[in-house]
Amino acid sequence: MEKYLMANGLRLAYDEFGKSNDPAIVLIMGLGTQMVAWPEPFCIALAERGYRVIRFDNRDIGLSQKIEVKKDVNILKLLFRKRIGLSLRVPYTLRDMAADTIGLLDHLEIDAAHWVGASMGGMIAQILAAEYPQRSLSLTSIMSTTGNPELPQTNWRVSKQLISRPSNNDETAYLKHSLETWKVIGSPDYPPNQDELTDRILSAVRRSYYPKGYKNQMAAILEGGDRRGLLRKISVPTMVIHGKADVLVPVEGGIDTAANIKDAKLELIEGMGHDLPKQLLPKFIDLISANAQLANN
Repeated sequence: MEKYLMANGLRLAYDEFGKSNDPAIVLIMGLGTQMVAWPEPFCIALAERGYRVIRFDNRDIGLSQKIEVKKDVNILKLLFRKRIGLSLRVPYTLRDMAADTIGLLDHLEIDAAHWVGASMGGMIAQILAAEYPQRSLSLTSIMSTTGNPELPQTNWRVSKQLISRPSNNDETAYLKHSLETWKVIGSPDYPPNQDELTDRILSAVRRSYYPKGYKNQMAAILEGGDRRGLLRKISVPTMVIHGKADVLVPVEGGIDTAANIKDAKLELIEGMGHDLPKQLLPKFIDLISANAQLANN
């Protein structure tokens, strides 16, 4: 059941698993994706390893506070400006979202946490580990990247699928688009059960649907720039997990992330795309737990 708190001046929805006096693991989700995408059995299993597991809705998504903007974000215009090297004006930045996460710790009176971030959440977790070392115990960056402009980029077919959204709030249209997206970016070797996937998509859209938040978060990613210099400041134990079949964030992004963080471990997974396949969750739990244990050494 969701609870609510004030963090960095915003109302955030969150829930948690495990004992309040255990070390905290904070799960940070990716672009336009609600905290429920961290499956409850995954959270419970991590808690059973001896952690206080906290998942939350980022600003502008799920049940957390939405950010009002005077003018809607134009993603194509931002992409063009970025391509020709112009500055981007965006509603907020990834650093603002990192500050939200620190606010969550403050409200819960947690001194420091293990960060686990997926995709955009990995970018936020990287910023947290680099810029808030005193609040950071370890970092697990999953299917994320560094912002290095020289890396292979998402191909246009995939980008078009991500940028396009249903023209109205029709649930059937949203489901169709989401299933098509999943086919494009999901793990080819770990296909989901279609009934379970449909249930997850419908459950999420019925919980919250806010397309403007998706565009605002995408704008924050585009503004983020090259984080390699920042990553070199990270000193906490780091695990980088990436799928070799990721077409949204190509595997070179994970390799570059590990290469720019001192002593980072890199786990590349055959047949994994840009999702968290149910079949791989036990492996993720082992990798996250093993990395977190290094913080005690």
